[in-house]
Amino acid sequence: MTEGAPSRAIIRFAIPLILGYLLQQMYLIIDAAIVGRWIGVGALAAVGASSSIMFLVMGFCNGSCAGFAIPVAQAFGAGDYRKMRCYVSNAMRIALVLAIVITLLTCFLCDKILQMVNTPADVFHDAYVFLFLQFCTIPFTIAYNLLSGQIRALGNSKQPFYFLIASSLLNILLDIVFILLLGMGVEGAGIATFLSQIFASLLCWWFIKRHMPILVPTGDERNFDNKRISILLNNGIPMGLQFSITSIGIIMLQSANNALGTVYVASFTAAVRIKYLFTCVLENIGVAMATYCGQNLGARKLQRVKTGVNDSMWIMLAYFALTVIIIYPFADEMMMLFVNGNELEVIDNAARLMRICNWFYPSLGVLVILRYSIQGLGYSNLSMMSGVMEMIARCGVSIWLVPSLAWTGVCYADPVAWVMADLFLIPAYLWLMRRLKRQLG
Repeated sequence: MTEGAPSRAIIRFAIPLILGYLLQQMYLIIDAAIVGRWIGVGALAAVGASSSIMFLVMGFCNGSCAGFAIPVAQAFGAGDYRKMRCYVSNAMRIALVLAIVITLLTCFLCDKILQMVNTPADVFHDAYVFLFLQFCTIPFTIAYNLLSGQIRALGNSKQPFYFLIASSLLNILLDIVFILLLGMGVEGAGIATFLSQIFASLLCWWFIKRHMPILVPTGDERNFDNKRISILLNNGIPMGLQFSITSIGIIMLQSANNALGTVYVASFTAAVRIKYLFTCVLENIGVAMATYCGQNLGARKLQRVKTGVNDSMWIMLAYFALTVIIIYPFADEMMMLFVNGNELEVIDNAARLMRICNWFYPSLGVLVILRYSIQGLGYSNLSMMSGVMEMIARCGVSIWLVPSLAWTGVCYADPVAWVMADLFLIPAYLWLMRRLKRQLG
């Protein structure tokens, strides 16, 4: 990603990422549609009641793994392959510890977590079963994100996409078998996710061993290295905490929304599934920028970093125009994927949230592009502060707007959070570019 037109390099790298996450979101939509239409609105609410908790936990895991890939990308861009493999081996050590600790803690506290977010009593049991099975999946989610992040750090975003296709298709197939044929309910959805994540992580491991030996540590490259561990933690933990801090606000918002009742929980679940389908494109333009900026910083091409950020903004705005054409007229029809047409209140609530958030997608685009660019440049602590701004905004909405405006307050939570984060990220990015220009001469 250090040669050629920046816009083409970014698009070429981002497309497999976007397609992969679109496929993943399509799986989540199909999963929710199967649960909502064939089991019922209560089951849909049970699956969605803990979505903010999963964002907190999985966000920390995925963000940390993405951060661990940044030193790998920088070393690759600088052509120091031995150093790169030292990072790979030490990242695996950290990931193993995280997987064990987080899985044990979350499984043990599952019941208390659902009580904390005001899960409605009528869906509590199903929500517990689903969440517990999701927590059991954590080690394999970490393995997939760590290995796929290392593959992408070398500029290969296609293979993780192919593995997502395979695991998502397996997940859908298992959903059909466990839920529709065997009648296992939300338990079937949880088991399907568990098995498909194992499959995805094994595919990544096989590919690296077979086709990317440059990533496989040998000899003393496998040794524990305190300096490398420190650098990896300084990149990974702030990125993980950024998602976790953001999630605190999301948890408070979901808790406030859960208190409104099962209909609103189902509405939130349906809207969020479709919203993520659209916003994952923006998110992955940002993910592409982390690798792009990391490699170009390693190659000492700061002007190319700046050009890439500007080009990604134009790409984002073009995508925003496309989403308006799709979301505004068809939001109601999208919600009917999850519930029967007679569930008018759920459909109306969910469609309203989708339309309101859609107008603020440029704010989200600026947020993810600048956040991931700053991370790719090695300043994860700085980008973490944008997560603090999002948390403060969502907490404020949960405390003041939701009690007074009910569902309307929920609809404006994300837009307020995105704008608040931008107010920090824009000056932070400008300051950082001036700083790096002085350092690189």
